[in-house]
Amino acid sequence: MAPADNDITKGQFKFFFQRRFLPFFVTQFLGAFNDNLFKNSLLVIVVSSAVVGSDSSTNFTTNLAAGLFILPYFLFSTTAGLLADKYDKALLVQRIKIAEIIIMLAGCYALWSLNITLMLGILFCLGTQSSFFGPIKYSIIPQHLDSSELLGANAQVGMGTFVSILLGTLIGGWIVTTEQGPLWVGGLTVAVAIVGWLSSREIPPAPSADTDITISLNPIAEARQNFRLAKKDPTVFYCILANSWFWLYGGSFLTQVPNFAVTILNGHPTLITILLAAFIIGVAIGSLLCTKLSGGEVEPGIIPLGAIGLTVFAMDLFFSSNAFQLANAGVSSVLPLQFFGLTGSLRVTFDLMFIGLFGGLYIVPLFSMIQQRSASAVRARVLSVNNICNAFYMVIGSIIGIICLSGLGWSIPEFFFGIAVMNIMFTGFIFYQVPEFLQRFKIWASSLL
Repeated sequence: MAPADNDITKGQFKFFFQRRFLPFFVTQFLGAFNDNLFKNSLLVIVVSSAVVGSDSSTNFTTNLAAGLFILPYFLFSTTAGLLADKYDKALLVQRIKIAEIIIMLAGCYALWSLNITLMLGILFCLGTQSSFFGPIKYSIIPQHLDSSELLGANAQVGMGTFVSILLGTLIGGWIVTTEQGPLWVGGLTVAVAIVGWLSSREIPPAPSADTDITISLNPIAEARQNFRLAKKDPTVFYCILANSWFWLYGGSFLTQVPNFAVTILNGHPTLITILLAAFIIGVAIGSLLCTKLSGGEVEPGIIPLGAIGLTVFAMDLFFSSNAFQLANAGVSSVLPLQFFGLTGSLRVTFDLMFIGLFGGLYIVPLFSMIQQRSASAVRARVLSVNNICNAFYMVIGSIIGIICLSGLGWSIPEFFFGIAVMNIMFTGFIFYQVPEFLQRFKIWASSLL
């Protein structure tokens, strides 16, 4: 018998009052916030004509920035997984946060001097720090929490991650445009890094289950070994692929939202923030809903529900955005308050929010299954495979966007529809390989009747 809804909610939020979760949550929240605070401030500075003089150099620099942040996940995730399985994870987090303070001190100088090259170097260092934190982030949770608590904890972490991304993006874009903005951003990143380090010191010990692991100097060979470890349980491996697919899928929407807001919805640039917020808030809500819908247990049956919602609302976004254009032809540079007074605006906004919501329902159980079904001695190395796959799929998503939008000449709504069709094909393949997903979905759905 599932616990009552109020007990589930209480159980889900009780983690915020416990040392075994709260310091870790604060640490990872502030780390994601700082990454996005610095990254978005850099992008705002790059697109400023005072710093970069041509569109071609601006496009090159912004794409280079995105690549430099992702590259470390390919280079260092394997080593990060080995370290996380060999040493105490809490101690590693503290060392990583000390490195973040040093990086942000250098970043403060780079922002003050408006040195774009140095900023790009700092961004690479932040990506490196994040790639070492990644395998620890989800492998430490099962050491401090019971198996029955994994879903609730992952829901909180998922919610916190996307909220921190949103806040970092918004605050970074706002502060850097004020007088002495770059210097204020630099000071804030250092302060946040220090608070993150202080909170990391309160994380309870998370000792290794196998201290005899040898740190290899051949990351390619180790990566192959880690992939073999992940493939020992086919369900775990396909969960990793399905998880990575969401980063391709969600990234495709987040990447196109700025152009979508301005060129398709004829909105003022300030509308971009509203639409991004709708998507990210949706993910946060979906993450929290997982616990309620599953009765607090890791429920694979919710994953097909998430996949269905991702497809349905992405397809509807194609129709709603086309209908919006027809109903509001002739309007231009629409401010957010004006936008919500136009025909079809709420439908477009809710489509984006529900794509995020069903994304949360899709991704949280996948993370929980990877944690639950990976042996503790190799869990961080398995999660390093997840990081590598996430980065790879994000790159593939960018390539698909370039091919569809630039090569094939699709409109952004057509691209959204195409991605929705790809979602049917990819998740159909995953569910065919792991029949448990659909079997559990039928059982879960019948329990609601």
